[in-house]
Amino acid sequence: MTETIQVQLKKGVLELCVLALLSRGDGYAYDIASRLSQAIDMGEGTIYPLMRRMQADRLVETYLVESPAGPPRKYYRLTDAGRASFETQKAAWAKFSGAVATILGEGP
Repeated sequence: MTETIQVQLKKGVLELCVLALLSRGDGYAYDIASRLSQAIDMGEGTIYPLMRRMQADRLVETYLVESPAGPPRKYYRLTDAGRASFETQKAAWAKFSGAVATILGEGP
């Protein structure tokens, strides 16, 4: 049961985490997946469909950068819509997590 809850929590916050990482600078999918794996133990295979959806939703755009050790890498950067979505989601997360903390007796 606990594992199912953790998976659902991670899925629910994954887009916000990707937007947060990209708000700090452009990145390529493998790097983003690695950072998420280290921070919240999210599997690499989860990120690629999300990045495609975020691109289709115009939250991110891509560009290619030549790589000295292989094919060019596809980098992602936030669009104006992506920055706006990040700010909206970040505010919603703060409100929600604050409410949960209060219910748990850990908030103000």
